[in-house]
Amino acid sequence: MKIHRVMLACLGFALLISGSLAQVTNAPVKPLSQVEQTLMANEKEFIAAAKKGDAAFLKETLADDFSFVAFDGELGGRQDMIDGFSNGGVDIMPYDMKVLRVSDDAAIVTYDVVFRVPASEDEGPPPRYQHFSTLWVKQGDAWKMKFQQMTPAHWGDW
Repeated sequence: MKIHRVMLACLGFALLISGSLAQVTNAPVKPLSQVEQTLMANEKEFIAAAKKGDAAFLKETLADDFSFVAFDGELGGRQDMIDGFSNGGVDIMPYDMKVLRVSDDAAIVTYDVVFRVPASEDEGPPPRYQHFSTLWVKQGDAWKMKFQQMTPAHWGDW
């Protein structure tokens, strides 16, 4: 008898939680602000520049004091980023992009990426799944990348 009560209580709790989750997932999506749209577009342009090796775009977009933390934890500077992406060939697929406003002149764009690599290279660096966080700051009329961190993300069993 006690087991049946516990099972009924668990079932009731599960139904309560699933109903609450359904309300959250069915909530209307808030439209993106103009700044959020701009920064997401800028981040996508950065990814496109990295894919094709557009050093001119990187030189224009990175702040003079830009720095980054690579997937391996190494700190790099502006020129390191330009040199690293100037050859192109980076094939990443971004998804789940979000913008966190810090102030009127600063925001962080976060998103996950999948590095699309041949199966023979899938086990070596860089990690196939990563999370990117980019700090954008407004300098004059332009948004500049000031900092970026690339963090390996685990996918699957560990």
